Amino acid sequence: MTQVSDGDVEKLGLLFERHHARLFGYLWRLTGDREAAEDLVQEVFVRMLKYRGSFRPRGEFVAWMFALARNASADYFERSKRRQTTTDEELAEHPSEAPLPLERLESAEAVERLRAALLKLPADKREILLLSRDSGLSCEQIGGLLGCSAGTVRVRVHRALRSLQQLFQAPGMEA
Repeated sequence: MTQVSDGDVEKLGLLFERHHARLFGYLWRLTGDREAAEDLVQEVFVRMLKYRGSFRPRGEFVAWMFALARNASADYFERSKRRQTTTDEELAEHPSEAPLPLERLESAEAVERLRAALLKLPADKREILLLSRDSGLSCEQIGGLLGCSAGTVRVRVHRALRSLQQLFQAPGMEA
């Protein structure tokens, strides 16, 4: 990113190759919308180019990138004011005509229930879980991003996990 900051904007492609999948996973689970996540990944890299002067080599690139992603997703939610959930077709990774074995079917159902429970969490709880699990950032880095201490991050992650567990185990929880 230092090279991009210094004007070698072609290096942004290398950063994209290294980090787009992680950003996409985070943004997809945050928004619940595949197309929005793809658009937001592009928006984050556009913002990297636009705000390249604000990157400080002393800081960590991944934390800066996730700060841009948080801002882009906040703008997305502000614009849309409603969340869309993914369709069954988007969630099917490998469609097949053959029936799944019972254990794979049960596992797929559990994944869908978990995804649905995650989308039912309030945005702040969903965000802290995804940052702690998907970003590769430490609690200290997440705390810097959110403006709180590492201890507060740990408490919020614990509470969010407890809420997710309650939603997942709720009777009638469907994908």
